[in-house]
Amino acid sequence: MDINFTPDELAEVRRLKAQYPESKAAIMPVLWMAQKKFGWLSDDVMKYVAEVMELPQSHVLGVATFYTMYFKKPMGKFHVQVCTNVSCMLRGGEEIYDHVSHKYGIKHNEHTSDGLISLEEVECMGACGGAPMIAINEDFHENVTPALVDELLTALR
Repeated sequence: MDINFTPDELAEVRRLKAQYPESKAAIMPVLWMAQKKFGWLSDDVMKYVAEVMELPQSHVLGVATFYTMYFKKPMGKFHVQVCTNVSCMLRGGEEIYDHVSHKYGIKHNEHTSDGLISLEEVECMGACGGAPMIAINEDFHENVTPALVDELLTALR
């Protein structure tokens, strides 16, 4: 895989770096750009981001491994995050997680063999009033049931 940003993406990196008193503060949106482009943050991708950001690779690795939103291994095209924190747990979040896990034969941070769906159990997603909730990529769904999750995932295929 060719690990390079396009000239437009490099211009966006420069724009992001210019927004902060210290350019290294732009590391999070640049890592997000890299993950969206390359699918996950491999060692080679993090090395490239370090070069582009003019930062030590250890700094990039530290940020990428601290935040769970950055994938350090390949995930599915459709990444399903299921909240199992207190409100969601009390309203069926664990059952939602178990349903997806059993239906697709995957567990936490695993993906299906076809690379289509991955699953992650997450802490609070900030929508306790709409519990239980899931996110599929960046789309959030509240008051979900196993049947609704099946509908959502079927519609994506």
